[in-house]
Amino acid sequence: MAKSKTGIDEKLYYSISEVARITDLQAYVLRFWEKEFSMLRPRKNKGGNRYYQKRDIDMINSIKQLLYVENYTISGARKQLRESASNPEKRRLVLKAKSKTIIGEIKKELEDILKLFPCLF
Repeated sequence: MAKSKTGIDEKLYYSISEVARITDLQAYVLRFWEKEFSMLRPRKNKGGNRYYQKRDIDMINSIKQLLYVENYTISGARKQLRESASNPEKRRLVLKAKSKTIIGEIKKELEDILKLFPCLF
């Protein structure tokens, strides 16, 4: 497994529960957003389990930024994401989403470490 710039193990695929922890969202929100945002399409295995990649997590963080921080409606966020493909503002949104992804991964790793030492907390 490769290490990212932050020193965290980078995986090719993440389960929905891992992505929920990384993005601080509930799994049902992620499933709902798949229906609302055509650009969010994680892979599914034969059993129907979702497997997200880094770009999916970045997209989720972009959507989260638009909905929860910038207060767009779902249709407004959808429009913003479509327009951002040809807009310089996209770079800012993408960089912000990537930083949220890294922060979420660090948080997940720290939670995993804390689980190793239950008697201390």
